[in-house]
Amino acid sequence: MTPLKYLAAYPPHLQDQVRRLIAEERLGDYLARRYPDRHAVQSDKALYAYTMDLKQQYLRNAPGIDKVLYDSKLDVLRNALGLHTAVSRVQGGRLKAKKEIRVAALFREAAPEFLNMIVVHELAHLREFDHNKAFYQLCEHMLPGYHQLEFDLRVYLTWRDLPGQSSLAGR
Repeated sequence: MTPLKYLAAYPPHLQDQVRRLIAEERLGDYLARRYPDRHAVQSDKALYAYTMDLKQQYLRNAPGIDKVLYDSKLDVLRNALGLHTAVSRVQGGRLKAKKEIRVAALFREAAPEFLNMIVVHELAHLREFDHNKAFYQLCEHMLPGYHQLEFDLRVYLTWRDLPGQSSLAGR
C-alpha cells in the first residue's frame, strides 16, 4: 500500500479511492476536470491585493498584514498550505509586530479555488491561531466548501509528487 503523506489524516476509504485513481492513472484527469483553470495572481503585489480584498470582505477588524508573498523556500510537507508569521521588533521604546503571509511558490500554477483556500486558511489565523473548531468554522464562513477544497488540494499535492507530474495545465 502506497503511503499518501498529504492524506495521512483522512479515513482509509478516501485514501483507497485516491490510490485507485493513481493505479488507473486517472488522478490527473480527475483533478483537471474538477479544476480546469489556473489563477492569474502571479506576482507578490497581486497576491497582496488579492489577500487584502478577502481580509476586507471578511475580517475588517483583524490585525493588519504587512507582507504577503510567494515563497519558493517553503517546505510544502511541513507547511502544506502556507505560513503566517508575526515578527516582533523593538523600535524605540515600543514592541512592533509585523504580520506576514507566505504561500508556497508552487501554488502560482494552481487552480484559483486552491489559492483562495490557502489565503482563507492563512487569514483565519489572524483570528484563531490554533486549528480548532472555531478556526474551521471561520474558514467555512469565508469559503463555503472549505473542507472539500482542502482535501482536493491535498489530492493535488499527492498528484504533483507522482513521477513526471508538475502541472495540470495542458491536460
